[in-house]
Amino acid sequence: MSNTDTMFLYHTGFQEIREPDVHYGRKNADFGQGFYMTAEKAFASRWATEQKGASAWMNSYELDLRGLRIYRFEERNAAWYDYIRSNRAGRADSIPDADIVVGPIANDTIYNTYGILTSGLLQPEEALRLLRIGPEYVQYALKTEKAAAQLRWLSVEEIPAQSIRQFRALLAEEEKEYQKLLSAEMEAMTES
Repeated sequence: MSNTDTMFLYHTGFQEIREPDVHYGRKNADFGQGFYMTAEKAFASRWATEQKGASAWMNSYELDLRGLRIYRFEERNAAWYDYIRSNRAGRADSIPDADIVVGPIANDTIYNTYGILTSGLLQPEEALRLLRIGPEYVQYALKTEKAAAQLRWLSVEEIPAQSIRQFRALLAEEEKEYQKLLSAEMEAMTES
């Protein structure tokens, strides 16, 4: 098997997950129902949160890509925005044949403006303009049993509380910058 046939992915949560359930989770998530991961270990760490009585864990996986139908959104464009908006509205998945959907995370899920930009209060062009602000992180949504069967669990590591607080502080700083950029862009939109 060549290196291009596999990739490493990470998922952070409150449990060890050896066999992910692609049918568990919100149907109105960015890419619809599925098991969400990232190829960026540092970013996966930043998703960790504290919960009383629970430890945060990062699960590591290797995905065999051979034979999988992968749909990629290469950028935050109109097609990406339409897909997210449709899924959040609970409509039928418009890419039902994909085993995996890959693409940018909508920043409103990271920076506490969730739903505002895809709520319908803004025109699609305005919402997309705002969703392009800030850093771009990529998510992988495993959508089918076939994809889950080709995902091999490798290990799990506990993320210490001190590290979680450091990651959350970094995210808070990044969010401050994001909010400044968002405000400036919204102001520019009202002036034009």
